[in-house]
Amino acid sequence: MKQDTLFISDLHISLEKTEITRRFLDFLQNRARRAQALYILGDLFDAWIGDDDNTPPNKTIKQALKQLSDSGTQVFLLQGNRDFLIGQRFADETGITLLDEYAVVELNHHRVLLTHGDLLCTDDLPYQAFRLKAHSPEWQENVLSKPLWLRLLAARWYRLRSYWHKRKKTQDIMDVNPRTVIETMQKYQCRTLIHGHTHRPAMHDLTVDGAAAQRIVLGDWKKDSAECLCWDERTFRRETI
Repeated sequence: MKQDTLFISDLHISLEKTEITRRFLDFLQNRARRAQALYILGDLFDAWIGDDDNTPPNKTIKQALKQLSDSGTQVFLLQGNRDFLIGQRFADETGITLLDEYAVVELNHHRVLLTHGDLLCTDDLPYQAFRLKAHSPEWQENVLSKPLWLRLLAARWYRLRSYWHKRKKTQDIMDVNPRTVIETMQKYQCRTLIHGHTHRPAMHDLTVDGAAAQRIVLGDWKKDSAECLCWDERTFRRETI
């Protein structure tokens, strides 16, 4: 009987990262099939330029997700800062459910807040300005109207640009803002927050409105290591993939 609930984030799948793709496909075919639900909290792909992109390994990933959802495991996906253009067509083709940028789930009567994590990094003002623009319907419609080949070239340029911009930023700016974390948990009335994005896996104890709370940061997947977070109806634990 399927019982566990799994959480993963920041795989950054791309054509070049063959080992991560292989590891993810194995995860979907084995560990994930024993779970009742799988939550993917953003940046499944290193870049997503539209649901019409079936260049490798995208089509294989879609098929594997569809097989998992057909097996009875519920699959939920929350867009990240790299794959925020994932849309309903992708969801229909894979059988997954798309979540809002903040989503609250109940685990054994506990309210748990899920998000990718980029919205919590409020000290990174240039990124937050870009995010606001890039999530507007007008911007997305303009991008998706371009030919696929042009979007593929643009994605490569964006990844290179992002790499160099990150090198200029301090680690503190790219991490979450503690005050934003508390205010967000207060807004959604949750004592547990799970997110990715920062690539700094940890479990942080904190206090929200005088009560004990926890912020769980998911780890990113690398070619030689990967992990998921498992809820077993009692507690959270990290599992090596």
